Amino acid sequence: MTAFLLAFLTACGGGDSTTAPQEGEDEAEAEGEEDEAETESEVEHDVWVATSTEGAPTARRRHTAIWTGSEMIVWGGLDNGRNLINTGGRYDPETNTWTTTSTSGAPAARSDYTAIWTGSEMIVWGGQEGSSQLNTGGRYDPVTNSWTATSTAGAPAARWFHTAIWTGSEMMVWGGWNEWRDFINTGGQYDPETNTWTATSTAGAPTVRRVHTAIWTGSEMIVWGGDSDGSALLNTGGRYDPETNTWTTTSTSGAPAAREIHTAVWTGEEMIVWGGWDNDWNPFNTGGRYDPETNTWTETSTTGAPATRVGHTAIWTGSEMIVWGGEARWDDSAFNTGGRYDPLTNTWTATSTAGAPAARSDHTVIWTGDEMIMWGGGGWDEDDHLDTGGRYRP
Repeated sequence: MTAFLLAFLTACGGGDSTTAPQEGEDEAEAEGEEDEAETESEVEHDVWVATSTEGAPTARRRHTAIWTGSEMIVWGGLDNGRNLINTGGRYDPETNTWTTTSTSGAPAARSDYTAIWTGSEMIVWGGQEGSSQLNTGGRYDPVTNSWTATSTAGAPAARWFHTAIWTGSEMMVWGGWNEWRDFINTGGQYDPETNTWTATSTAGAPTVRRVHTAIWTGSEMIVWGGDSDGSALLNTGGRYDPETNTWTTTSTSGAPAAREIHTAVWTGEEMIVWGGWDNDWNPFNTGGRYDPETNTWTETSTTGAPATRVGHTAIWTGSEMIVWGGEARWDDSAFNTGGRYDPLTNTWTATSTAGAPAARSDHTVIWTGDEMIMWGGGGWDEDDHLDTGGRYRP
C-alpha cells in the first residue's frame, strides 16, 4: 500500500484507536472501513506503469537487482559496448526517482555475479572481470551510500554462474564455473557480522554444475538443475542444511526434464522451477513443484502457460509466480509477455501487454509487496541494452 493511500485512509478515519470510542465514533469507523474497501477495490490490476529514465543507471544487462523494503537497487553488469561496469542506482517507486550509488570503494566492475539483501546491506560477490573470475565482493549500505569489501580470507574459489541465497544471518554461495573453467560443487557461508567465511561440505553434495538455481526454504538451501560439463544438463539437486553442514539428494522421480537457464521461486511450501532449455537449446514452457517435506515433484500445467523461453525472470508474489520476458532462442526476438501461475489451482493467467515495457531478456525483477518492478536487459545485439523498466501490479 502506497504512502499516498495510507495518508488518504488516515484522513478518512481508518486505523486503530487506543481509546474507547465516543458516541458517533463507531459510525465514523464503519464509514472509514467502507472508504478503505472502496479505495482498495478501485486499484487497477494487471496493469503496467513505466519507470522513470531520468537519472536512471546506464543501459545494461547481466546486472543484479534487490529490494530493500523501500527501494530497488540495481548494480553492475555489461553496458551497450559490452564493457563491464561497477555503477548502479536506487529506484524509489513512491517518487519514481533514481539515486546514484557511490563508486568510492565499490567492487571491481563485473558481470555474472550474485547479489543478496541482508536487511540492511546489499552484498555482491564473485562473477567475471574480463577473462578472470573473482572471489571478491562488497557490502553496500544505502543509508550511508558506502561500500565495505568482503574478506577474501577463507573465501570460496573465484567463480561465475554460481548462485547465492540469504539465510537470515549468512550469505551462501555455491557451484558455478571457476577461473580454469572447471565446473565446481563447492561453496561457502559468509557472515557479514564477523566478515568471515565457512566452507560448505562437499560430502553428499550435488554434482558439479553452473547456471543452476538455488532457493532458501527457511531452513535449507535447495539447488537444482544446471549444466555439469558444457553438454550434459541435469535434473538433479540437493538440499543443504547449514546447521548440520549436510546434504540431502532431491528426488528425480517425476522431476522436470534436465535443463539450464531456468528459474526457481520458493512459495513457503514448495520450490517451483520453470522454463530454460535442453541440451539442444530447445526451450521449455514446462516446470515442476518440489515439496521438500515429501521429497516429491508435481508437474506444472502447460495449459495457458507462456511460450517456451530462456533468459526470463520469475518472482513469487505470496500467492502466484510471475514469469516475464526472455527469448525463445539466443538468435530469436525477445518477449514482453508473461504469465501468472497459481499453484493452488495449477492454472496460468497471461500478463497484460498493454503498456508493457519493450521485449527483452537478461533483465531483473523484484517484488515490492504489491508490484513487480522490472528493469534493464536487452537482446544479443551490443546496441540494444536498455535503461527502461516497468512496474506491474497483478
